Amino acid sequence: MSPIGLGDSNGESAQAGRAPFFKVYIANRPPLDEYQNLEYVKPLLNEEIAYIAKSTGNHWRKIFNVYAKFIFSFQQSKKIAKLNTWQNYRDQCLLQEASHLQLLFTPPKLTGSLEQEDAPKNTCHIIMGKQYAIELGFHENDHQGMIRLDNDFVIWPEKNMIVCPYFDYRQLSNIKIEKLIVLINQMFPNPKGSQ
Repeated sequence: MSPIGLGDSNGESAQAGRAPFFKVYIANRPPLDEYQNLEYVKPLLNEEIAYIAKSTGNHWRKIFNVYAKFIFSFQQSKKIAKLNTWQNYRDQCLLQEASHLQLLFTPPKLTGSLEQEDAPKNTCHIIMGKQYAIELGFHENDHQGMIRLDNDFVIWPEKNMIVCPYFDYRQLSNIKIEKLIVLINQMFPNPKGSQ
């Protein structure tokens, strides 16, 4: 199955030594016809996040805000942030073409190597929410190499995968965003470049 979701349509564009290409997996889609029937990875256009948030309510606004805060903070940690606020990042870059970001409605494959599926070695796979990860079969008791760090985070270093709290202000708070960034920096030390 080809990936379906929102974001950079070129999921193979990550380059060695560059900042990771982030693929975030979510259990649901925006409840609008154009996204329910989507069959590919669609880059968002300017104002499309505002349109989705206005049309669907606070739930999707929170997801986009937390995603933007996370990526903006990651870029600041690497000194590659080009914009001055996460709000500007959300409105001008998040999930757009060449952003190196995807929000995927299709799950990662359990079989084979994620690195073979996603050729670049610097693709970071993030499953949003412990419950969704369990539904997909990503549980540390079922896979050798998966490590539960605490109640919020599970890592699978050989697959470049992290299970983290749902992108919501309470579940993935600023403190937990910082912890997520530390984990990513451990998986992908010293990346250069921009997103």
